Amino acid sequence: QVQLTESGGGSVQAGGSLTLSCEASRDYRNYCMGWFRQAPGKAREGLANIAIDGSTRYEESAKGRFTISRADNRTTLYLQMNNLKPEDTGIYYCATDPTVRICFENNYDGFGIRGQGTQVTVSS
Repeated sequence: QVQLTESGGGSVQAGGSLTLSCEASRDYRNYCMGWFRQAPGKAREGLANIAIDGSTRYEESAKGRFTISRADNRTTLYLQMNNLKPEDTGIYYCATDPTVRICFENNYDGFGIRGQGTQVTVSS
């Protein structure tokens, strides 16, 4: 089973940027990959996903500010986050699943594998 390790979290001021990375233990070319977050006291929230064909989908909170991408090595996933806001504070997780339709259906609850998460704190 593939394992995921996130990095790149930290503390930034509002308006700042961060790039999160997710390292997979194996080639994920046949997997749906995505990012979601969980803020204190709030439900888990899907952000973006990238399908095996390279197509991407974004949830409303991520549109225009976040960019999901993957490296050519097929083991590293990124989430570029710009114009960060205090409400973006939370633990960010990358996730994956071999079920391809999870990406096309934006079914973040369907991801069967996720990493340990990386903390992002945005101060006003």
